[in-house]
Amino acid sequence: MTCQVRQGLHALVVLLIHYPQTSLKTPLLSCFFFFITLHHFLLFFFFLYFFLADMAIWFARSRNIVSSLRQNLGLSAILIKRSYSSPRPVTNYPLSSRVFLGPFTSYRHESTAVETQPDLVQQSDHEDDAQELDFPGGKVGYTSEMKFIPESSSQRIPCYRVLNEHGRIISDTDFIPVSEKLAVRMYEQMATLQVMDHIFYEAQRQGRISFYLTSVGEEAINIASAAALSPEDVVLPQYREPGVLLWRGFTLEEFANQCFGNKADYGKGRQMPIHYGSNQHNYFTVSSPIATQLPQAAGVGYALKMEKKNACAVTFIGDGGTSEGDFHAGLNFAAVMEAPVVFICRNNGWAISTHISEQFRSDGIVVKGQAYGIRSIRVDGNDALAVYSAVRSAREMAVTEQRPVLIEAMTYRVGHHSTSDDSTKYREADEIQYWKMSRNPVNRYRKWVEDNGWWSEEDESKLRSSTRKQLLQAIQAAEKWEKQPLTELFNDVYDVKTKNLEEQELGLKELVEKQPQDYPTGFHI
Repeated sequence: MTCQVRQGLHALVVLLIHYPQTSLKTPLLSCFFFFITLHHFLLFFFFLYFFLADMAIWFARSRNIVSSLRQNLGLSAILIKRSYSSPRPVTNYPLSSRVFLGPFTSYRHESTAVETQPDLVQQSDHEDDAQELDFPGGKVGYTSEMKFIPESSSQRIPCYRVLNEHGRIISDTDFIPVSEKLAVRMYEQMATLQVMDHIFYEAQRQGRISFYLTSVGEEAINIASAAALSPEDVVLPQYREPGVLLWRGFTLEEFANQCFGNKADYGKGRQMPIHYGSNQHNYFTVSSPIATQLPQAAGVGYALKMEKKNACAVTFIGDGGTSEGDFHAGLNFAAVMEAPVVFICRNNGWAISTHISEQFRSDGIVVKGQAYGIRSIRVDGNDALAVYSAVRSAREMAVTEQRPVLIEAMTYRVGHHSTSDDSTKYREADEIQYWKMSRNPVNRYRKWVEDNGWWSEEDESKLRSSTRKQLLQAIQAAEKWEKQPLTELFNDVYDVKTKNLEEQELGLKELVEKQPQDYPTGFHI
């Protein structure tokens, strides 16, 4: 543009020199002075533009110099620093001050906000911290100091409990009171579960059923969690939660029918023993593959949310299951979709023969919830009142706030992993005996019920005798039932049987007819 202005001025000068008498002289002089003025204006504009650009560059360089001087000479800040330390108000819940809330609490709908996290984020006094960087995940402060987040906190997450080892309530403890009726029923169901485990285990050892798995040492988690839930809540178990189904009304006869796989078994004899399930009681059928129920629970919880149900999904898992990818997928899905799901992990120390020290390096399971933005709590799984209070509060949060909650219940698996396991091969017998006698959750809770005058030795004797009698009768009746016919193996797979499925069914029938001695008595096609 400057070059064109100069060419125009040159043409005007030539015209004035060669045609001094022209009648165009006056207009030409006017144009000449106009172009002179315009030229100066444009020169001033470009000078101002480059001056401001140089000033911006100088200011940026001087800011770095100031920052360097502050670091080396200790000069005071020249920019206002934003404070990250002021906590925001939070809603109070039962147990909140001791259990759920604190510096690690996650805030719903504010997942991109930067919060003070002791032992996790080291803040700097440098002036650079006053600034924020805007990323797709939200704004985050930055620092010029290279600091790695530590692998774990300097202190372990505390374990919430209500009863001490002698069955007495710890002073100044937050917990949800239970009525006499509820307290007694909880104990009756815990004792019933103990008797059921003992008799079915012996039945397997006698060869009457093929497999069994006990809940010894984990009765409080079973019954107390079930008592804290609503019947409309959908339960997706692992395999060590028969007490939840017992609490919901599944009879001893129904347990026996499933273990014997007879005609009265709802699973039609297709599942292994202890793989219970009941549509009537909102209890998904147990599935052998580990942790598959957790992503399913996230889906169930989201469905309940979409249908605006006043209920949540509740799923159980052992510590070993947290090493499965489905554990992480389930928690992440539930967190992102804000699904009402209560995840209950029974951290009993052993995944069959694998100790927790070989499962993870984190502070147990509870810290994994925070990593996914899920409110979490660690509870004494051998304390029935603590489990009840924690699960009931978690259930309330899940339903009213439409959010997932993670509970880590610390306990000990007193029994063998299953009837296929001998745990004395990988742990000391003295260790097992200590937990069985000194840390027994049923005995601890019984002391509290007795101290309240709600239970007596006579009640104890009557309950266990009656339960044992009912179980023996249920087993005898289950043994007399016929087995499911062979055709049930091929039903309910397709609406219309495929050709290859029909061929397999025919081949199996021919094999049974040819070698009947290889099949149990009463087995029929």
